[in-house]
Amino acid sequence: MRSPILVTGGTGTLGRSVVRRLHDAGQEVRVLSRKAHPATVGVEYVTGDLLRDVGIQAAVDGVGIIVNCAGSAKHDQEQAQNLVRAAALAGTPHLVYVSVVGVDRVPITSSIDRAIFGYFRAKLAAEQLVAESGLPWTTLRASQFYQSLVLVAKSMTRLPVIPVPAGVRFQPIDSEDVAARLVELALGPPAGLVPEMAGPRAYGMAELFRSYLRASKRHRLVVSLGIPGRAARAVRAGANLAPSHAVGSRTWEEFLAQAVGEDA
Repeated sequence: MRSPILVTGGTGTLGRSVVRRLHDAGQEVRVLSRKAHPATVGVEYVTGDLLRDVGIQAAVDGVGIIVNCAGSAKHDQEQAQNLVRAAALAGTPHLVYVSVVGVDRVPITSSIDRAIFGYFRAKLAAEQLVAESGLPWTTLRASQFYQSLVLVAKSMTRLPVIPVPAGVRFQPIDSEDVAARLVELALGPPAGLVPEMAGPRAYGMAELFRSYLRASKRHRLVVSLGIPGRAARAVRAGANLAPSHAVGSRTWEEFLAQAVGEDA
């Protein structure tokens, strides 16, 4: 009998796609979730919390592969630390970690950098924990998801004026493309730090918001504001982009048309 594959964050946008693809590939899947869920055919759920270090040991027991899709804006390092410790006690599962493009290229040297771009530092620290864990590991850096940008845009349209950082660009990608790559990596041998992946095209942040406003037939003033700090300078220079690793089956415009249509 094959060992189950654990997916942390398996009820989130990325995790749901990973779970579905693993199940479709004939794998037994276990999901770590903060909330209880009834089991389905081929998928079991274990209640636990990576940040609070609750239920992790039971989740990792007997698994051969762990795909860590759990993430937060502030606590990735702590969550990774708890997961790595539990996984090492359980044996030597292949740990697959999803990180963010640019974590090693955006310097965090001041309080302003930490306040705005501290997520990059947390992700890099989590990467290092995985790499130094003694476990077989694979890390994939991906750019921001279309799905996440739409959620942010929806939230920002509650404001009469939408502020965006001047000169900042994103190269967003469909989370389905990232999920497909993660499943491929999980079912393959440990590969260390693999080539990063980002979407087909880079967009200015103001351009992304304005395209969402047009598609959703909303009208808001978008104002670009300068942001100080070394991290902001690095991002304006494209440290968070991966033009040589542009991939993706769907453009932002195609995704946006469908997402807005479904909300209508």
